[in-house]
Amino acid sequence: MTFLPALFRPSPSIRGPQLVSRTSTIVFCLIVLAVVIAVPICHSLPTEHPLYLGTFSVTLIGKFLTYAILALSVDLVWGYLGILSLGHAAFFGLGGYAMGMYLMRQIGDRGVYGNPELPDFMVFLNWDSLPWYWWGFDAFPFALAMVMVIPGLLAFVFGWFAFRSRVNGVYLSIITQAMTYALLLAFYRNEMGFGGNNGLTDFKDIIGFSLRSDSVRVGLFVASGMTLLACYLICASLLSSRLGRLVVAIRDSEDRTRFLGYPVDRAKLAVFTLSGMIAGLAGALYVPQVGIINPGEFAPLNSIEAVVWVAIGGRGTLYGAVVGALGVNAAKTWFTGAYPEAWLFVLGALFVVVTLLLPKGIAGLFSKRHEELAPKADHAESPTSLAQANPS
Repeated sequence: MTFLPALFRPSPSIRGPQLVSRTSTIVFCLIVLAVVIAVPICHSLPTEHPLYLGTFSVTLIGKFLTYAILALSVDLVWGYLGILSLGHAAFFGLGGYAMGMYLMRQIGDRGVYGNPELPDFMVFLNWDSLPWYWWGFDAFPFALAMVMVIPGLLAFVFGWFAFRSRVNGVYLSIITQAMTYALLLAFYRNEMGFGGNNGLTDFKDIIGFSLRSDSVRVGLFVASGMTLLACYLICASLLSSRLGRLVVAIRDSEDRTRFLGYPVDRAKLAVFTLSGMIAGLAGALYVPQVGIINPGEFAPLNSIEAVVWVAIGGRGTLYGAVVGALGVNAAKTWFTGAYPEAWLFVLGALFVVVTLLLPKGIAGLFSKRHEELAPKADHAESPTSLAQANPS
């Protein structure tokens, strides 16, 4: 039972290429920090300044950063664990609903019906008391904990049954898609107590500050950027540990790794649960910036879109997922404004072109250039060399 925690420790006895290079991590952190510092500065400039960024632009960039966090969680399980998840929108949506419940409780008697305890949709549906699963969401620390606990719990329960049953490949992908579709149908029902098809909206405050304030919008952007940075470092640290080596060994040859005595199911469960929690954080940061959360966020198409971001950016690199999420969503924003009918065709064409010409995604261009410049390491071993170590 103590074997899995021991895998989180670095193992200098295992040689070979790094799963996440130190150089890419440093460059990524510097770029994110530069953006987090530069955007508020540009926002504070006079409106006539050419570098001025309005509140809408700041909020838009903040929303893109939440998508980047979601893409990071998808890349962790797809790029390194080998699980193509088509249901990460479920974790994203649950994290968003947990934050939305907190924001609804902050409205108080300022709602349309003036009820200090019940949200407007509950008053409209003649609910006479607050459901038990809404208790505690008036406190920000509790809501923040639930943002990670609820998606993490779903990921843990789902992974527990799926991995113990040895469900793999396309069958596991289909089951993850069915999971998010089931949540979509459930949250559409008014009797669930989450606002039905309208969802949760009309938010006023967050921790006592108005969401309409420019400073709060900038603060949410900074929080999104710092959360992206923290999640990236957590994933990079995990992949630099013995667990990271084991995860890639499972991806490359699960049966061989299992026969050698490694706890494959527990390793997959740990990484899948962490990925779900990261996706939940992304959803929680997304909701106060867009001002609404509804069952449409559970749509399987959203999960597929996140997979496309990772594929275009380059899976198995972490930073490629971020590049793909930011690039595709920036293009989507422009195309849906200028040529709304053409966007889906452009996205499909982009995916096909990248798949055929850049099988490793945009990040593959950087890694190929790095391999050409860097000297080849002697006696380099693959991540599966972990299987040669003693499991005990």
